[in-house]
Amino acid sequence: MKSFKLFPVLFFLVACSSGTPKYDATGTFEATDVIVSAEASGKILSLDVEEGTTLKAGQEVGIIDTVQLYLKKLQLEASAKSVEGQRPDILKQVAATKEQILQAQRERDRVANLLRVGAANRKQLDDAESLLKVLRKQLTAQNSTLQNSDQSLTWQSSSVGIQVAQIEDQLKKCHITSPLTGTVLAKYAEAGEQAAPGTPLFKIADMEQIYLRAYITSEQLSEVKLGQEVTVYSDYGKDVRKEYPGVVTWISDSSEFTPKTILTKDERANLVYAIKVAVKNDGMLKIGMYGGVEFTIHIQ
Repeated sequence: MKSFKLFPVLFFLVACSSGTPKYDATGTFEATDVIVSAEASGKILSLDVEEGTTLKAGQEVGIIDTVQLYLKKLQLEASAKSVEGQRPDILKQVAATKEQILQAQRERDRVANLLRVGAANRKQLDDAESLLKVLRKQLTAQNSTLQNSDQSLTWQSSSVGIQVAQIEDQLKKCHITSPLTGTVLAKYAEAGEQAAPGTPLFKIADMEQIYLRAYITSEQLSEVKLGQEVTVYSDYGKDVRKEYPGVVTWISDSSEFTPKTILTKDERANLVYAIKVAVKNDGMLKIGMYGGVEFTIHIQ
């Protein structure tokens, strides 16, 4: 246990005396960034972001002109009301025919009774039966026509409803929001400019969870695994460092040539593997800052 307690001091002294800290791997810090682009066409009415501003996920920061879309929505809503106004009242429109059928049934029954007592002839009954059949067929045809008309209007109403939903979606996309909680790194547009779908507006990065992209040699692969807890150091120069706990979240499955700005444990290695180590940022870590990692956690 005593040797463990002495290690940080010895490590620091060696680092100071040699001028180069003895990290197992080195690299630079990076963050997950997103370039927020316009999703609608029009004039940018407002864009309230500045470099360094901290935003919350879903926070609205600007808006693109919505006048034409809003007017189109009003037009579609008026069309929807017009379609509904054309919808037939089937019960009312067939009521007269149903009443005629009832009268024809009563007349047929009256003639049938008269025929039984010899007060009417067979032709009168046949005429009453024929009229009743015609009225029933007429009711069937009328019902079919009205139902087809109602179905057609239902389809028209559904089509208009879909168009209204599309306009509402386009209106929603006119409101510029932050996709994540983070810090604005760059601003690409200003209020008053014209935007089109895909126009970059600003770049934002999650600075709370930052990553050290480091490089290891093939010999070090056996020492590293996903989920492994490691020690990360931010290097401020002049032997000033700060220690953070980190977790290996990604290991490249292919090798690459050593970047010129990166030092490896074995500087003679030409091919290295990239890894990412997740670190919780306390506000001191910055994108592009130099850092190192140790794969063995020393107990103090």
